[in-house]
Amino acid sequence: MIKRALISVSNKAGLKEFAGPLTEMGVEVISTGGTYKFLKEAGLPVTYITDVTGFPEILDGRVKTLHPNIHAGILALRSPEHISQLNEHGIGAIDLVVVNLYPFRETIAKPGVTLEEAIENIDIGGPAMIRAAAKNYNNVLVVVDPDRYPDLLDALQKDSIDEKFRLLLAFEAFSHVSAYDAAIAGYLSEIAGKSSLFSSTLVLSAELAQSLRYGENPHQKAAFYRQPGAKDPSVGTAQQLSGKELSFNNILDLNSALALVSEFSGPSAVIVKHNSPCGASNADKLADAYLRAFEGDPTSAFGGIVALNRNVDAETAREMAKVFLEAIIAPDFSPEALQILSAKQNLRLLKTGPLSEKPADNLDLRKVRGGFLLQEIDLETVKTDQLKVVTKKQPTSEQLSELIFAMTVVKHVKSNAIVVTRDRQLIGVGAGQMNRVGSARIALGQAGERSRGAVMGSDAFFPFRDTADEAAKAGIAAIIQHGGSMRDEESITACDEHGIAMIFTGMRHFKH
Repeated sequence: MIKRALISVSNKAGLKEFAGPLTEMGVEVISTGGTYKFLKEAGLPVTYITDVTGFPEILDGRVKTLHPNIHAGILALRSPEHISQLNEHGIGAIDLVVVNLYPFRETIAKPGVTLEEAIENIDIGGPAMIRAAAKNYNNVLVVVDPDRYPDLLDALQKDSIDEKFRLLLAFEAFSHVSAYDAAIAGYLSEIAGKSSLFSSTLVLSAELAQSLRYGENPHQKAAFYRQPGAKDPSVGTAQQLSGKELSFNNILDLNSALALVSEFSGPSAVIVKHNSPCGASNADKLADAYLRAFEGDPTSAFGGIVALNRNVDAETAREMAKVFLEAIIAPDFSPEALQILSAKQNLRLLKTGPLSEKPADNLDLRKVRGGFLLQEIDLETVKTDQLKVVTKKQPTSEQLSELIFAMTVVKHVKSNAIVVTRDRQLIGVGAGQMNRVGSARIALGQAGERSRGAVMGSDAFFPFRDTADEAAKAGIAAIIQHGGSMRDEESITACDEHGIAMIFTGMRHFKH
């Protein structure tokens, strides 16, 4: 039975519709500041917090609920001993706490927000009341989300509140406070400019963005969580304009495709299948870039994920509409392009806004059993002044540009990774093999006759000369790789024998 409720909320959504029925049930509502004023203006009976505490709000509202008359009322068990103590001190029990917190995340998301403004929007009394109520969940109901108001009213009217429901509300309460604290910790860590990238404690916070139909396979349950406050163009911040609901695998592939296409400055298109690029190209205009990416491997591109680094125009849209694609992600779509592509009802269209070359979010987190792995995202790219020609044959300026394109692509392919490119078009990919020469044979086999005069990129060094020998058989003209193997000289000798130019980058790009 709910006799007294304390309501103090920043988000007033649905509050009148919730508090009205409560008062009609005979529940005494206690409230603070803006919430008290809101309920009073709505014509609802409400008790001001100072009438309960006997103490005024002070310090510009910083202290109003931090009082024994409030916290004892929330924390008291309904045991004879605790009830006796409440009666002794003239304190009434509180059976329902409805609190959501100062808008800290919304505040720090505003352009030009000052540290002082951010600090003022750190709630103190709210989390204390939420935690107290959640701790005493057997006796006190706690609600932090306006979406829960209808459920609670329904349960009260049906007198169907059980321990399972109470535990659910307590879980949501602690999760709410935990996410709030994580946002504060994350913000202050950036402001403080930590000397170490990795702190002694990893604090994670994410919001459920979407419950997914299933995971990688139909028998696996899955969901997508969004990082609060994320601003970089990404799958998490993109706006879906059309098409079916995203799947688990769609999200992974979209993330991979967007990461690669964001590396290019000119009009570019990337096609990803099973989390590796099967098509990639630069061109003078977007439609040509897409067509060349598709033509690199039309078989694999069927049912693929496309990412583009320019707004999609009608010409590009017409070309993409000719084949079955799962999803397209781009900065934006022209009205005509959107009309063309949205006619395919199942095709997912995502708008990211302008892409950023260097994202602010530069950390990669992976779950392993029993822990997490955290690392910087591999955002490094090869620079011409870092390259070392190690063969007698010198690459031409055109080959040098092509080799850098190949290395940019291979960085996004699962290791062991080999790519073959020609005229800034991906024509062969060998991904995820347990030995490098195996990846080379796959990539060269896919490229076929197109590999003659093309270039090869490798994500790491050649452990043996066999990869260079395979490249020579296929007619590869130039190779770019990390270098650093004990047998580098063997690979260099092989390239010299075959008249192949080879460059070492000194930078490995494993992607496990």
